[in-house]
Amino acid sequence: MRLSRLRVGELLALVGAIALAVSTFLPWFATPNGNVTAWDAFGVVDVLIALAVLSALALAVTTVLERTPALPVASEVWTTVFAFVSTIAILVWVLVRPGDATGNCAGGWIGLAASALILAGAWQSMRDERTGRYRPDETTPRPAPPA
Repeated sequence: MRLSRLRVGELLALVGAIALAVSTFLPWFATPNGNVTAWDAFGVVDVLIALAVLSALALAVTTVLERTPALPVASEVWTTVFAFVSTIAILVWVLVRPGDATGNCAGGWIGLAASALILAGAWQSMRDERTGRYRPDETTPRPAPPA
């Protein structure tokens, strides 16, 4: 386990994942009956939010724990996909409020910013191709088969 492998992209995605997870418990919409959290207002969007959070956490964990860059690169790709979809879904729901909502609360805007932060972090992580964080492979190659 080497925390020095975490780059700016992974750190941004990790901070965004924590902020998005916390924001789901904050009020997102104001209704005549009181404030509504993301868990109360959404159905499928909750699944997208959970996928974005879990994939960003997996990105940070695989970057720290894996000895080769293969699994972290796959995590970068999936995190980018899930964060993009969840950012679009949250943006739509914040702009077009659910049924009886009369206004937006801070939780929705924090969730949108956090999802965008996960997307930016995963994108930056994919762009950063420095390989100095991993030790090079030191296995000896097998001899060529006889001709």
